[in-house]
Amino acid sequence: MTYLKECAMSTKNPFDPAHMTDNVKEQAQQIWLAGLGAFSKAQQEGTKAFEKLVTDGITMQRKVQQTASEKLAEATEKASLAAHHLNERATGQWDKLENIFEERVAKALHRMGMPSAQDIHALEARIAALEAQMAVKQSATVARKTKPAATTKTKSATVKK
Repeated sequence: MTYLKECAMSTKNPFDPAHMTDNVKEQAQQIWLAGLGAFSKAQQEGTKAFEKLVTDGITMQRKVQQTASEKLAEATEKASLAAHHLNERATGQWDKLENIFEERVAKALHRMGMPSAQDIHALEARIAALEAQMAVKQSATVARKTKPAATTKTKSATVKK
């Protein structure tokens, strides 16, 4: 029973020092026991709470690592795609630059009177055609020269008989 309830039920003076000392001692004892109970409960629940916090921390760490891995893979993919696009653009620019350079060199060589690659290929084709024609004419000329000589021998052989 609490001190105030006792005082209200009894006819004793609530401010009696002798009675107050006993009452203060009793209340101090109850406060002490309540503190010990709270400490014991905190230890029991504290261990449970600590284990729960560790479990939650492990779960959170796994989620964070998975999210980080996903974000890293996404960033890597985006960077690779960007690098691929830049490479394509750079290659296109180099091709354009190369074509411009080739055209300008070709114009300069043309102004100097140098034949182009197409001109040289056309000349090579004409030379091959002319060589073929000459080979045909030479074989015809050789055939004509050898034929009359063979016929003259046979005529003179028949006349001597």
